[in-house]
Amino acid sequence: MGRALVLTFVAAVLVASGVFYGLVVLLDFQEVDTTAKLDAKTLFDLVKLSFGVVAGAGALVDLIVAYRRQRVDEVGAHREATRLHTERFSQAVDKLGSDSPAVRLGGVHSLAGLADDAFTQDLRQTCIDVLCAYLRLPSPPDPGALPDGSSSSEEQQRETHRGKVDRYRAMREVRRTILRLVGDHYRNPQGTHRSWQGCDLDLTGVTIDGELDFSGATFSGGTVNFNHATFSGGTVYFARATFSGSLVTFGRATFSGGRVYFNHAAFPGGTMAFNGAAFSGGTVTFEGAAGSAPDGLLTSVSTPRPATVTLPSDWLTSSP
Repeated sequence: MGRALVLTFVAAVLVASGVFYGLVVLLDFQEVDTTAKLDAKTLFDLVKLSFGVVAGAGALVDLIVAYRRQRVDEVGAHREATRLHTERFSQAVDKLGSDSPAVRLGGVHSLAGLADDAFTQDLRQTCIDVLCAYLRLPSPPDPGALPDGSSSSEEQQRETHRGKVDRYRAMREVRRTILRLVGDHYRNPQGTHRSWQGCDLDLTGVTIDGELDFSGATFSGGTVNFNHATFSGGTVYFARATFSGSLVTFGRATFSGGRVYFNHAAFPGGTMAFNGAAFSGGTVTFEGAAGSAPDGLLTSVSTPRPATVTLPSDWLTSSP
């Protein structure tokens, strides 16, 4: 940078000198009487013009220095923002690994807020990937009902079982909170501050037993993967959702309970697939859906099933 400034200043001086000399020669050449001399006023004007050129070069140097300083400040600000993001990310992930369900809930909200504040799409996607990975981790099974008993040993077993039930419910609340936050952010219009539309959601093999609301969401980019997922309870809403440019797959997903609504959803583009999905219980409805049937859906629901699956009449009449 210093060498560039020196070269710029030297070039400015040389240009100013050249302009001064050129004007002198030009004025002498244009004089009818070659013996005529330059008067003091003309000479003074030439000197002012030369210094004006030098001042312009100095202004150019100041502009270069200011631009360089701005670039350095921007790089420093970006480095500081990245450092703060990394610190917040590490703290949030540490909370997710805590033994306390309350601390884990804090980590979930911290990661969601960090994804909202991320200044690049890659950083936002990383936060979302961690939340999805948490949902894919094995969760403690439901211990079931409390055993009956009256003896001291049986009472101790009841206390132990009660602790397992409380932990199961607390951990389930953490998972359901993630599902709720994902739905909330996906329902925000793309391009807004808290929108996750266009990001990837890898929910492969996840058990969804709580509420997941994608009502009115637009799937115009990214990939949403429900392959091998189990819908065993709760309610999942895709009502009025638009699938116009993304890949949403339910390959080999199991609908064994709860309710899944695709009412008035639109399928103008993109890809949505149910290849190998199993409908063994619950309710799945596509009432009022517009567009052609998703890939593999008609084949999956053609086999005997105890689930209630409602399809638009035009899909049924167009099926082979």
